[in-house]
Amino acid sequence: MDGDPSNRSSTTTEDDGVDGDPAVWAALNESFRQVQSVLDRNRILIEEVNENQHSRLRDSMVKNVSLIQELNGNISKVVSLYSDLNSNFSTAFQQHSKNPATNVARDRS
Repeated sequence: MDGDPSNRSSTTTEDDGVDGDPAVWAALNESFRQVQSVLDRNRILIEEVNENQHSRLRDSMVKNVSLIQELNGNISKVVSLYSDLNSNFSTAFQQHSKNPATNVARDRS
């Protein structure tokens, strides 16, 4: 397995032991995609900041201010996305734990 959550099955099988609501897995997958998108943007911003820093040109240094502000905002966004993801996962887990018989019956149908 390559660790990519989008490659993970969202259905229950007795072989893999994974169960749950496909809608919950889809929501978690979307959250991970959003986080990855912001992290990819941050990587690009960091590369650009580094290039600007090496150039030592005044305009490049001035541009770094806005790039670093965007980077800081993106870090806050990632924290928020992970917080939401944690809440969604916890809620789904608690609902599944409260009704295991209902979930097994629903998952097998």
